[in-house]
Amino acid sequence: MKPAKKTLETRRVRAVPPTTGAHPAARRSIALKELSEYLGLSPSTVSRVINGGATAHRIAESTQRRVLETAALFGYEANIIARSLRQKRTFTVGVLVPEISEGYSTAVLGGIEDGLLKEGLFYFVASHRHHAELLEAYPRLMISRAVDGIIAVDTKISEHIPVPVVAVSGHWHNPYAISVELDHRLAAHQALEHLQKLGHRRIAFIKGQAFSSDTSRRWKAIREAATKLAIPLHPELMVQMRSPEPGPEAGHLAAQELLSRKQPFSAIFSFNDVSAIGAITALREAGLQVPRDVSVVGFDDVMFAATSHPPLTTVRQPLRQMGQMAAATLLGMIQKDAAYKPGTVVTVYPELVVRRSTTRFTHDSVESSHK
Repeated sequence: MKPAKKTLETRRVRAVPPTTGAHPAARRSIALKELSEYLGLSPSTVSRVINGGATAHRIAESTQRRVLETAALFGYEANIIARSLRQKRTFTVGVLVPEISEGYSTAVLGGIEDGLLKEGLFYFVASHRHHAELLEAYPRLMISRAVDGIIAVDTKISEHIPVPVVAVSGHWHNPYAISVELDHRLAAHQALEHLQKLGHRRIAFIKGQAFSSDTSRRWKAIREAATKLAIPLHPELMVQMRSPEPGPEAGHLAAQELLSRKQPFSAIFSFNDVSAIGAITALREAGLQVPRDVSVVGFDDVMFAATSHPPLTTVRQPLRQMGQMAAATLLGMIQKDAAYKPGTVVTVYPELVVRRSTTRFTHDSVESSHK
């Protein structure tokens, strides 16, 4: 056994670049064949690790670490251009989002990142803030940069996109795209049934901005759920957010409008967690306590919902999972996997998370909100 080890070690030494004693930055870049010989591994194994395919081929983590550390030491870089020409792909994905801020978009982006980096894909993100000219221009710019596909988060884009497209909460059923969507009917039913069981009948609603693709779908689901549960919907207790800016201010202004109408209510179901937190601020400014005077339910279950004051009862969307599913679906479309058929919808399911922003109805709560 000892001679065999010596032979292997000798072979490795010969494969090391002639400037071995120098700083790594001063060494010449070595080829894949030299790197694999030095490591005592097959070129295909080394290639899979370098190009992000180690997990799919069940390569041990210790081997992955050794390959990457040695590649870094000798300045090895995969020839991306050659790989792209050989496979007729750029291994680049474009991601479109309305805005990048704490909450919905960042949670979905985290999942997209999980999926794309796992497969060794590069991606870039463009936020359009719902500006019509950017919604028109950004997809074209991405295609001009030869992306393999596009993920559109809460963003409607043209049907005439010549690359695979996956929409997250887009609600525009493009025959050439696949959509990842929440079951809004179940979500609305969970939230309203929770408030109904607590005895709430006069429920106020803060609707999403007109430009959000979830707004009309969610409101339709709320109307259907209210009908099934025999919960009355009062027009004077409905407001729509108008501010296009991200953050709680839109919900704060909407709640102030509700309060200015002097109509009694004991609960608010808000479009998302960010607006719900803004609404809680407005209620507090009006001298009302949550949940003693008004119960509040949000939507999404973003990271800070559990640490708000009080912790927010909300309908959880599996946002990170939705991003991961979008990335996996897009990869399947790019690879022309027959299981991923354009025009289909991938449905994900909500979960009601009960925290301390909701409580049982009392007559005093309605009277308090009417002051």
